[in-house]
Amino acid sequence: MPNIQKLLTIAILSTLAAAVAASEQIPGVLPKGPVAIVGATLHPVSADAIPKGTIVFEDGKITALGDKVKVPPKATIIKADGKHVYPGLFESRSRIGLVEIDAIKATRDFDESGLLNPNAKAHVSVDPDSEIIPVTRSNGVLLAMSSPAGGLIAGQSAVLQLDGWTFEELTLKPRTAMIVSMRSESDRKSLEKFFDKARHFAQAVAADVDVTHDERLSAMVDVIEGKQPIIIEADRWDAITRAVTFANEQNVKLILFGGYDAPKCAELLKTHDVPVIISAIHRKPLSRDDPYDASFTLPKRLQELGIRFSISGYDRSEASNTRNLPYEAATAAAFGLSPENAIRAITLSPAEILGVADHVGSLEVGKDATLFLCDGNPLEAATHTEAAWIAGKPVDLDDKHKRLRQKYEQKYEQADD
Repeated sequence: MPNIQKLLTIAILSTLAAAVAASEQIPGVLPKGPVAIVGATLHPVSADAIPKGTIVFEDGKITALGDKVKVPPKATIIKADGKHVYPGLFESRSRIGLVEIDAIKATRDFDESGLLNPNAKAHVSVDPDSEIIPVTRSNGVLLAMSSPAGGLIAGQSAVLQLDGWTFEELTLKPRTAMIVSMRSESDRKSLEKFFDKARHFAQAVAADVDVTHDERLSAMVDVIEGKQPIIIEADRWDAITRAVTFANEQNVKLILFGGYDAPKCAELLKTHDVPVIISAIHRKPLSRDDPYDASFTLPKRLQELGIRFSISGYDRSEASNTRNLPYEAATAAAFGLSPENAIRAITLSPAEILGVADHVGSLEVGKDATLFLCDGNPLEAATHTEAAWIAGKPVDLDDKHKRLRQKYEQKYEQADD
């Protein structure tokens, strides 16, 4: 029996060691001087595509783009005839960097104990050495909002740029939104009490009243003051109505996550300017009498109704398959959404909804040079990402999946000899 326990202990420790091993990719450094990608079709997203265009970036920022751009002297020139340049794809919600292997508790760092944890910050828990990060960016997904989970208030999400040595280098916006859960009227009443308490605390602080410091209530001040939105998951019309009513009564900004029945609440959402992060396209209808393609056509219906939205793949995979984000958008395009708007739903739209559109989401002068070069339409599975830059730094596109493929190619080549 002792020998069996010893073997089990060794096996568990070996598994944990493999799970937390650092990825092999080295974060990029800013090139010395400008970089010019010449001859590619540029897809700014915020404007029409530019065939045979040139894009120039330096010191992490885009400095010029167009079809008549003069390449600066001493620029590093990348000839890209027949290729395409897109802004980095943006996953609107994930747990990337907060979980490595779902089945191993030691690699799950997204769920704090207790029901009310507004002071929990996702960005400080992000593992920059996660093997999931290089796999994700290999498909052009260079940005993601990483979120905590659990309880009534899980904590604060963060927008990440997926390259860097430390969590500070990965973090683009540390306190993006407060993640709130409201699944019943009971939850709503509990949240109302806490929000009222937080509001009184914020008023006391603003009036310079000497109050006992409370980390949880302090974390709520930006929410109460309308500087930080809350994200509430709601699919059914009654849950959507409850969430919007709560946000309106509390006078806080709301982002809806899920949104399956959002078309049924179109006027309510437009009246209060509530954007929707669609939790996934690849999911089944929620009612037996719904059309088989109800989830697939949701983006088209929201577009036609004038509701702001972005597309996520969260309901299909919170982290490990975030790389498949473009195929969620591709299905939306196959079911009525225009290809241009499908790309927008995973680039500029999430950047606008999450408050980082001044930095990322489109190819525009002055924005971060977070972009990738590919050989086709990123909505198509056959397209390969050939190069990428995050804030102007070149990204190592090697990853564990590619290394395993190369390894087992050798196995079968040896078997053929």
